[in-house]
Amino acid sequence: MTQIPPGAIAPDLALIEQLAHGAIAGLPGPFRAAATAIRLRVEEFAPDEILEALEIDDPFELTGLYEGIPLTEKSVSDQPMQPDVIWLFRRPILDEWLDRGDVSLQELVTHVLVHEVAHHFGWSDDDIARIDPWWE
Repeated sequence: MTQIPPGAIAPDLALIEQLAHGAIAGLPGPFRAAATAIRLRVEEFAPDEILEALEIDDPFELTGLYEGIPLTEKSVSDQPMQPDVIWLFRRPILDEWLDRGDVSLQELVTHVLVHEVAHHFGWSDDDIARIDPWWE
């Protein structure tokens, strides 16, 4: 388990956002271009209306969320109603990071971000799990 030095300050929203932007910058060109068109929001927890819509009782269960219309379902004739958004939730990410103790915070933020970007490309959770055995 990762030891936290005495007097350490927990990573804040700005650091999580900085790590997420670093992850986007590290994506291969075509993926990076698409990811930069998605709005990034970093919050402490998912808003209640999101948790209710997803039928999630424990806000610590949701580290990130893609909210939008996947590219596989978009048409050039569609009028955008609102921008696509990737949400990252700081407290659940930090909780998972501490529980795991075997990955850096950058690795975890990158993993959550890439997972949500994959949803933007129309991938299902099962599709993502086949190529990203993160939980094994």
